[in-house]
Amino acid sequence: MAKLTCFVLALLCMGCKQRNIVKHNGEKDLISFKPVLGINYTEIARRSDNGLSFNNSGYQLEPQWKMQFVSDDSASIYSPTKKQFINFPLTRGYDSVFNTARTWLKVKTMTKDSMIIEMLKASGDSVDTRGAKVFMFFYADNYIKNTLHGDLSKCKSPNRKDSIYIKRLAEAANKNIEKAFAARQPVELSSSSNRIKIKKLHTEPTMLNNFNPSDYMRPEFDITIDKAYANFYYSFSIFVDPMGRMYYGKPLRVFFEETQRVSNTRLSKAVMETYLKFYLDVKPGSTLGIVHTSEIAVNVTGKSGL
Repeated sequence: MAKLTCFVLALLCMGCKQRNIVKHNGEKDLISFKPVLGINYTEIARRSDNGLSFNNSGYQLEPQWKMQFVSDDSASIYSPTKKQFINFPLTRGYDSVFNTARTWLKVKTMTKDSMIIEMLKASGDSVDTRGAKVFMFFYADNYIKNTLHGDLSKCKSPNRKDSIYIKRLAEAANKNIEKAFAARQPVELSSSSNRIKIKKLHTEPTMLNNFNPSDYMRPEFDITIDKAYANFYYSFSIFVDPMGRMYYGKPLRVFFEETQRVSNTRLSKAVMETYLKFYLDVKPGSTLGIVHTSEIAVNVTGKSGL
């Protein structure tokens, strides 16, 4: 927790004075938002307690939220999809815990200039108040405008610690494809033949996924091959190395018999070794400018035309 404290101090020392602190009485009282009602806050950073915004799978914690406490039982949260603020019920709990927009959160510090909120893990009717060790850092919009002059580039950019961490992950993944991790700038596929059509699949950002679909975690493509040797359909994963070379991963379907798995693997690998390697142009993925091995999923449909 010492590392987190250092990070928080560094963040708040960028001209933000800790005034108007809202105090809570631990488990004695429900948290109150009355001192900060009507203040618009923007999330400027999201990090784990080790100070990193990435994990070993390549997932990046990104600031997503804009919010305002309307009352002690209502919060307004911005929807980038609808481009407007949406009001959500707010349920208050003890020990600074509250729930809004289907998310359990815990206030660590709250002033009229800034907030630090910890995300909590929830399963069914249970909430782990020990926290997920993921922290959301907010600045009030007035503070951003008047003190930071609207410049959040330093706050939102990954830090040097992130760069060192990604470099180490990349070195390991490039030596062993089994250690591949998601590329923040994902693999790109294009076709060198008019016989092959490629469609990249996307997940729409909604409140259910906190406006963060994370498509980059494993990019998925629908690939259609006209005038194939036969009609077929295969789903499988592919590892793409820093040179854009493809390596077969595994089938992405359930098999009830081992013989089915073996046959499907052999045939789908043959499709990759022939059609995909010959007719696809592949741009490898990268994170923070570092090119590294990552994994994609493909759904390949063959149409013989007969």
